[in-house]
Amino acid sequence: MGKYMEQHHDTDFTVLIEKRGQAVHSPKALGYTVLIERRLTLRKMVSSLVAAAMTLTSVVGPQVAVARPFKADSDASEWQGKLGGKFKKSKIARDLRDHLDGRDGKAKRWAKEGRGKGPKMTQVVFTAGDHDRDMAQLKAAIAKAGGTVNAAMPSLSMMTATVPTSKVDDVADAADVAYAAPNRETHRTASMLESVTGASMSPVRTSSTKTTYSGLDGSGIGIAVVDSGVMKAHKAFSNSSGASRVVKNVQFMTTSLADWTNGHDASTSLAPGSAALASYEAAIDNSNSLVQDGYGHGTHVASVAAGRPNTYTTAPDLTGMAPNANIYDVKVLNDNGFGTLSDTLEGIQWVIYHSKAYNIRVMNLSLAMDSTDSWQDDPLCIAARSAVAVGITVVVAAGNFGRNAQLKETYGTISSPGNDPSVITVGSFNTRATAARSDDVMNFFSSRGPTRGGRIDPVTGKRKPDNVLKPDLVAPGNLIVGAAATRAEAANPAWNRTAALFGNALVTATGITQTYRETQMYLSGTSVAAPVVAGAAALLLQANPGLTPPLVKAILQYTAQPIAGANLLQQGAGMLNVPGAVTLAKVLRTDINSSIGSLLFGSGSSMLAFGKSMPARSTTIGGTSFNWSRTVFVGGNRVVTGDALFTKFQNIYDPKYTWAGQVVRERTADHWDLAKKYVYWFWDNPSTGVKPMLTAGVVDGTSLLGVSSLAGKTGLFTPTTTLANWFASGSGLSLATGIVVSEGLVLAEGIVLSEGLVLSEGLVLSEGLVLSEGIVLSEGLVVSESVAKGE
Repeated sequence: MGKYMEQHHDTDFTVLIEKRGQAVHSPKALGYTVLIERRLTLRKMVSSLVAAAMTLTSVVGPQVAVARPFKADSDASEWQGKLGGKFKKSKIARDLRDHLDGRDGKAKRWAKEGRGKGPKMTQVVFTAGDHDRDMAQLKAAIAKAGGTVNAAMPSLSMMTATVPTSKVDDVADAADVAYAAPNRETHRTASMLESVTGASMSPVRTSSTKTTYSGLDGSGIGIAVVDSGVMKAHKAFSNSSGASRVVKNVQFMTTSLADWTNGHDASTSLAPGSAALASYEAAIDNSNSLVQDGYGHGTHVASVAAGRPNTYTTAPDLTGMAPNANIYDVKVLNDNGFGTLSDTLEGIQWVIYHSKAYNIRVMNLSLAMDSTDSWQDDPLCIAARSAVAVGITVVVAAGNFGRNAQLKETYGTISSPGNDPSVITVGSFNTRATAARSDDVMNFFSSRGPTRGGRIDPVTGKRKPDNVLKPDLVAPGNLIVGAAATRAEAANPAWNRTAALFGNALVTATGITQTYRETQMYLSGTSVAAPVVAGAAALLLQANPGLTPPLVKAILQYTAQPIAGANLLQQGAGMLNVPGAVTLAKVLRTDINSSIGSLLFGSGSSMLAFGKSMPARSTTIGGTSFNWSRTVFVGGNRVVTGDALFTKFQNIYDPKYTWAGQVVRERTADHWDLAKKYVYWFWDNPSTGVKPMLTAGVVDGTSLLGVSSLAGKTGLFTPTTTLANWFASGSGLSLATGIVVSEGLVLAEGIVLSEGLVLSEGLVLSEGLVLSEGIVLSEGLVVSESVAKGE
């Protein structure tokens, strides 16, 4: 048995892997013996709380992200044959197709060998067509194939089923099936915070200390944290009187990839007031569990978004972004940080169903899934887009694959559902442990765009990547201190697995006295950066409840501060600027959301509140004044600017619409009740040229960027600062008639690849697993970026 070495791209780990058979991307998945000599010499601590270096040595199995080479564009796995000179769109996801055809050669946890002479089984998430809200035809097709239904998600038009592998194609061919994907595995993606983001400044909070503050704090806004759970008893989630702000703890760990015996054909009815709904809610209730977050990731994420230390006795001021927002804990990852696509979909469905009743306006997804599906077909993207369509601002971690195992910068590594145009995809920057913005740099681990999922072109038969411009912006994600979950029992407060995995080094490195219900730890990654933006979104919605999710994203992008030298695919529009975003939100009407669709409000209608005008396009944070980026991404791969974006209503702000390239999809909710409080179903209609997405007066800067070239720093690789300066000087094309749909920036792949750029076609790990960014001692803590990485 040979050995080879890989350098983990997020750490200073040296990973020795003893192979058993063929090499795969995930050593842990196929039972490799993974020997890790963790040389974590902390050469330079960025925090003055830690003075001594330390060395950790243990045996665990982190996984290494490796970009898969491109398959031939004419790969037969991508299409089902020619019809009348045109190619028929495949209903089968690429990784599922490879498995069904026996081409993958790797064990899949969503695939099961039959016992004895039994058939091989595969667990599949089917997306149903619009015409059958009860999915009766799909259920019948599954039953005819000898399969069983594991979970029905009517409000997402999806169903998870266990089907004989040889019959998956038969079910997928049914008229009621729009798409079939494997039940992939999901995973956790892994105060200074107030100062760095400007959350403690006017007009956000005029004063803020550990015990008191005044101003915007997220009051009345619900934030759903879809993750590994939230420790309700932690004081980070107390309100001013000491009561918990974790309103609900629910868990969806019922559809386990390892459990192939729980299949059933009875779906859950979500009819409001029904006995079935009451039984379902009781079954998923997790409020009385002593271990609500055994992994520890979700609790930390929730505290970054909405932590409040007013009742702490020992811990310092670690105020989160929206310290009085309500938290809805939606547990979809187990105590090892793993979950399934199906469980995650069920969790999102629960959020959508209760969003109006609980005023859940923000959903944080610091988890991800590998997928080469287009955003139009990916089940997790569809679920996230459904949440946006009903008014939930969805914030997603970009992923932690900015460099590959050889430490080369890798583009095209945005995870699902961050590849969906409707969500806010967040990358990570390093504050270098200062409140000043002038020394901030991009984290090398933060995933770069563009998105690489795609569809087969119906004319040429070749696979066409979506190339959606991502991430949307970046937020602090390096060495963030937040709540550390424990067992909710004072006599036995066992640490969460993330903390324990590293011998509690993530805890002790904080230098904080650890007290039960006040425990803290460090985490780094885009999964930590995402809740910073989720909390900021809650503040914007408190300041102006009339904002729609796409308008929240546009405001955050337009007011962002570009990092010098970083390009559009690395940082999006730039660093989060909370006071600037709040300032812009406050000059807009507060009835925008409720006015959409009315006869008196439409494309081009004024969005400015009475007596208000556009504010100055600059902010001062940490003693540094800067101009806003004035950059907004639209249409998947266009860059626009101009006052008209906010003085006139744009159809892109209607959350029903998602626009990318030449495609506009309209996703409309159907409800159980006339008050439209509880969603039952979604109608999805692809359309082109129905109505202008942008009005006259918006300035299009897409043509300024030119052909995409990494070496030339043009096109998608244009530094954001360069584009911002062009926009500030008045460059760009002022639209005379608006834009309906058009292609925008196109990634010239031949030019890009000729420059030696590492471009990933999806993240290929084990079964779609996306590695945590949060659990490792990364960058500044292990080796200071400024010293070791030169960034």
